[in-house]
Amino acid sequence: MVALSPELQARLSSPLKIGTVEVNSRVLQSPLSGVTDLVFRRLVRRYAPSSMMYTEMVNATGLHYVRELPKLMEVDPHERPISIQLFDCRPDFLSEAAQMAVEEGADTVDINMGCPVNKITKNGGGSSLLREPEVAEAIVREVVAAVEVPVTVKTRIGWSNQEINILEFAQRMQDAGAQMLTLHGRTRAQGYNGPARWEWIAKVKEVLSIPVIANGDIFSVEAAVRCLEETKADGVMCSRGTLGYPFLVGEIDYFLKTGEILPQPTAIERLECAKEHLRALYEYKGDRGIRQARKHMTWYAKEFYGAGELRGKLARIESVEDGVTLLEGAIAKLIELDLDPAPVSVG
Repeated sequence: MVALSPELQARLSSPLKIGTVEVNSRVLQSPLSGVTDLVFRRLVRRYAPSSMMYTEMVNATGLHYVRELPKLMEVDPHERPISIQLFDCRPDFLSEAAQMAVEEGADTVDINMGCPVNKITKNGGGSSLLREPEVAEAIVREVVAAVEVPVTVKTRIGWSNQEINILEFAQRMQDAGAQMLTLHGRTRAQGYNGPARWEWIAKVKEVLSIPVIANGDIFSVEAAVRCLEETKADGVMCSRGTLGYPFLVGEIDYFLKTGEILPQPTAIERLECAKEHLRALYEYKGDRGIRQARKHMTWYAKEFYGAGELRGKLARIESVEDGVTLLEGAIAKLIELDLDPAPVSVG
């Protein structure tokens, strides 16, 4: 049985304070490239209305040269609190982009210093900044000077097992003016392999005075509580656990506030959510939305009878009608076989 220790319950009962911003939730939705667009964030916020959401990461260099706000930076005026995440290695480009983010409505500006993808790191952004702490510090100082909203940093524990420098790095970020640090408990070399090393998050929490948010392997309420107990972090950030499951942030948030576990959505409820997600992506992005929807649809299709076959078909949809027909067919089959709400993990 999952239970909050009295100490944890007391610590997490107040709002999360990020500089001048108060957030009435200790559970955050991670920025995910190609995922956390306006459509996805709306679904997550339905179940977690008070949680901090993040846009997909925005290339500051692109903003500098194109001088137009990309759609991935677009936020709904009503979706608060919201943070816009930026990446680059140039302090001046990032400070300029941060000002544009604030104009767009960002409550905080987050600097990505953790992305492990080669096309980001080879240009000096993301987790490569762990190897350039002086540059990372200059970035934070310049962005802090450029905007009035809190500036935060998301990073990893180090570049590799031989280069775990997060304690010094985190201290530099705080000293430079960062108002919160989100820490993914893996090195850049790990990518997403192996368990997240929460013990490093605990070590960072001991040395910083700003909020520390734990990230990595938060796939359930149970995992979130265990992580918070082990790390003493000020909150958790959900990433891959929300793929095809926009209910997770709300489930964890509800438990932290009430001590009660919400009933998980049935397979049919998840497929109904997939239909809504598909239609909204098409309305928002047109045919490009259909192409992007394929991966989302396959993430929804898991842990119920016939999920494997359905995934293969959803990965090839060419229209909203194709997807809706497949999803409604799967729902009808679950009803016919009376397999909901007790899904069968087949395929």
